[in-house]
Amino acid sequence: MLPEKDLRERYRGGASMRDISLALGCSEHKVVYWMDKYGIKRRSISDAIYLKNNPNGDPFTVKMPRTKEEWRLYGLGVGLYWGEGNKASKNQVRLGNTDPYLIRVFLKFLTRICGVNPDDLCFNIQIFNDLDPDVALSYWVNELGMKPEQFYPPRVSPSQSTGTYKRRCLYGVLSVYYFNRNLQQWILKQLPR
Repeated sequence: MLPEKDLRERYRGGASMRDISLALGCSEHKVVYWMDKYGIKRRSISDAIYLKNNPNGDPFTVKMPRTKEEWRLYGLGVGLYWGEGNKASKNQVRLGNTDPYLIRVFLKFLTRICGVNPDDLCFNIQIFNDLDPDVALSYWVNELGMKPEQFYPPRVSPSQSTGTYKRRCLYGVLSVYYFNRNLQQWILKQLPR
C-alpha cells in the first residue's frame, strides 16, 4: 500500500509516476493502481512533457497592466496577435509581418507584459529569390536589436510577380516565434469571444 498523502504530494510537486516508483522502490503499475484507487487525476502527456521541460514553472511571468502606457501596450499586443498571429498552432506564439515597427511593438508586449526573456525568442524570414538573404537578415537583426543566432536561415521562395510587393516586402516577411503553449493559451483567452 502506498500512502495517499505522500503520493498526492509527490505527484502535485511535479514528479512523474516513474519518478515516484523509483523513489518508493516499487513498480509504475503499483503507482498507477494506487493513484486510481485514491482518485488522483493524472496529467495528460502534453502536460507531463510541459512540466518536464519547465520544472520551475512557466518561463514567463505575465504582468497585468497598471499604467496607461502598459494598458496601451497590452491592448496593442493582444490586438496584433488577434489580427496577425497564428492561432492554429497550440504550442507556440507566432506572429508575422513586414513592418518592423509593428514587430517591435509586439516584441515589447511579449517582453514587458508577458515577461518573456528576449533571448528565448526565435525569428524566421521569408523572402523572394530576387532578394539577398544576407541583406534581409542584417536588416532585421539591426531593426530588432536581436542576435543573429536567434534567426533561422531565411526561407527563399521563387518570385511570382513584378508587382508592388517589393515596396511592401523589401526585406521579406519576418515571423516571431515563442515556443510555449501556456503563453499562447493565455493570449488566446485575452481575445474577445
